[in-house]
Amino acid sequence: MWKFLNKKKQPDLTAFAWLRRDIHSHLLPGIDDGSPDVETSIELLRNLSSAGIKEFVCTPHVIQDLYRNTPDTINNALLTLQAAIKREGLDVKISAAAEYMMDEFFLQALRNGDELLTLNGSLLLTEFPFSIHPSNIDELSFELSTSKYQPLLAHPERYGYLHGNKNAYSRLKELGFLMQLNLLSLTGYYGKREAETARFLLKEGMIDYVGTDLHHATHLANLTDVRSQRIFEELLGDRVYNEWKLAPLQ
Repeated sequence: MWKFLNKKKQPDLTAFAWLRRDIHSHLLPGIDDGSPDVETSIELLRNLSSAGIKEFVCTPHVIQDLYRNTPDTINNALLTLQAAIKREGLDVKISAAAEYMMDEFFLQALRNGDELLTLNGSLLLTEFPFSIHPSNIDELSFELSTSKYQPLLAHPERYGYLHGNKNAYSRLKELGFLMQLNLLSLTGYYGKREAETARFLLKEGMIDYVGTDLHHATHLANLTDVRSQRIFEELLGDRVYNEWKLAPLQ
């Protein structure tokens, strides 16, 4: 049995009751840098369920030189985990999409009309590189819109080259990007600038969705820590997050 949390520190049963569904996580076993196996996935889901999250869209990475996942590899991992959930009798619902790095591999897939896994209908979870500012954002936006996808940019607060540049975030919104905030960014888990930017984006009304981006037990422990829960309550209020809402395509 995997034991990620001390039994005396089990999550509050209502801690995440306000999160309609977690739309960004790496819980599918063995296909990216998230959960390495089914046992780990089940234990993470068990604890997240205890904390009040009952519905998950698992979003493994698709990255050209690192994780060339396909609908087949992702759906096979999903079926394996769904079977384990049924055996364990867990009261959770899981589905799968993907988190697409907007690299040349992704751009070619768009142009080829390859099958891409969406969160809901046309809503496609995407990400930028952390170290290099993409020079082709306008091109990417055009290719996405002509392919009938609504791009949802994962963790915009974590791209250091955008920090302090309100116009850059506004421009992304103008180009049709929705934005998904990582919950742990609000706590300072990723750094001070990331926390400041996350709070700024919330204040400016630029955040459309939130997610755990959960990869492992350390993320779980920090998410369910009472201090983190107080921050979420203070900054997110009593709003219910992650009801599906599709903005018009550009």
